[in-house]
Amino acid sequence: MEFDIMNISASGMTANRLRIDVISDNIANAETTRTPEGGPYKKKIPVFAEYIKRGLNGNKLAGVRVVKIVQDPSYKLVYDPTHPDADKDGYVKMPNVNVLKEMVDLINAQRAYEANVTAFNTVKSMINSALGIGRGA
Repeated sequence: MEFDIMNISASGMTANRLRIDVISDNIANAETTRTPEGGPYKKKIPVFAEYIKRGLNGNKLAGVRVVKIVQDPSYKLVYDPTHPDADKDGYVKMPNVNVLKEMVDLINAQRAYEANVTAFNTVKSMINSALGIGRGA
């Protein structure tokens, strides 16, 4: 049971680490108007889902997994005729990245990561205590 909890927390840490990486990438490219694919940077959004599978002893193991990372094809038009990527009317296609929202999402992902670390460490401490009881310490 305890090891299942550790697996669940570990999958949560992995998922939130990926989420932090994606959000960081979005923030870093919030002003990127030209990509190798052409056009402005497309905001990335990770999609998560729960997974449940049977363990070796028949127990259900649960956690979270990344299903895919989707790209938001939308963009915003900003009037800046001096920008090198401006069209003939002076508008620039900018990524649809709201840095403030991304920062809030980043804080939430960091807190979720920390919560999973705390749960993992608590279970580890409980296991060590149980082993100490078994040794008569």
